[in-house]
Amino acid sequence: MIVAQQPQRTLLAVSKVDHALVVVDPVTLKVIGRAPVGPDPHEVIASPDGRTAYVSNPGYGAFHELDRIDLVKMKSLAPFDTTPLMGPHGMAFVAGKVWFTAQGSKSIGRYDPATEKIEWAMGTGQNTTHMIYVSPDAKLVATTNVDSGTVSLFEYTMVEPAMPPTGVMPAGLKPHMDWMQTIVTVGKGAEGFDVSPDGRELWTATPAGMISIIDLQAKKLVTTIDAEVLGLHRMKFTPDGKRVLIVSVRTGEALVYDVATRKQIKRIYVGHGASMLMDDVGNRALIACTPDNDIAIVDLKTLTVSGRLNIGGRPDGMAFAVRKP
Repeated sequence: MIVAQQPQRTLLAVSKVDHALVVVDPVTLKVIGRAPVGPDPHEVIASPDGRTAYVSNPGYGAFHELDRIDLVKMKSLAPFDTTPLMGPHGMAFVAGKVWFTAQGSKSIGRYDPATEKIEWAMGTGQNTTHMIYVSPDAKLVATTNVDSGTVSLFEYTMVEPAMPPTGVMPAGLKPHMDWMQTIVTVGKGAEGFDVSPDGRELWTATPAGMISIIDLQAKKLVTTIDAEVLGLHRMKFTPDGKRVLIVSVRTGEALVYDVATRKQIKRIYVGHGASMLMDDVGNRALIACTPDNDIAIVDLKTLTVSGRLNIGGRPDGMAFAVRKP
């Protein structure tokens, strides 16, 4: 463990080779801290107060560990065992809870840091439930299911009770809130995805180069685009919502799409991108080029690579932590 004086806002990045969570000053791009994590670290998120980080360890669906790191003391805490939910991967911190996919259990779960328990789980019935999005009001959850080639949309909504076969409704049975799943087919291998800042669209892509756009209000696929680039992996909307960046882990290109026209406007060679994070403060995109062992920094104004960051072997998941009093 190493630790230095930390700024209020820090960049968190996972090194798969070093089995470490690395803390970086986003202004100077200097490493200011490291903490050990589990056997197969992939994704990282931070609590809203910026004091705790969580790292998932999927192990191809076989592991069951969420690492917890005290970002104030830069100290690894006891990991949380997600059993029986296996293979935790994608995560989101919403409404005071850690929501995560369990790709080995075809499920999503919700962990409460206050009680240190999994308080809720929901099956997708789909293979390799991988990445996750949770709306700010926690009433919409979206996941990609890689090997099924689908997106699951879970909506927390009012449900009318179904009439039983007897034709007689039991006394006292009333409408109630429940989770309803809609499955949208997008193509096998779809993994990375993002939801537009206005919450209206979900974009995802397949290794075959097909981009799928889902209308989240209608809950259906509305457009498919052939990017003509293989190995499409992760994608992010720019902070202003006007563009989408999509990286290829096969060709090393980043594709820039105009959201309004759905047209590709530029290709940038960044390296074999495997994960991406938007920096709305620095107006840049950070792309973890896992096979290339560095993080490419893309200036969103000029759409050029402005630098590279080395945090250790095979960087992957990234997040920002903003310290609050």
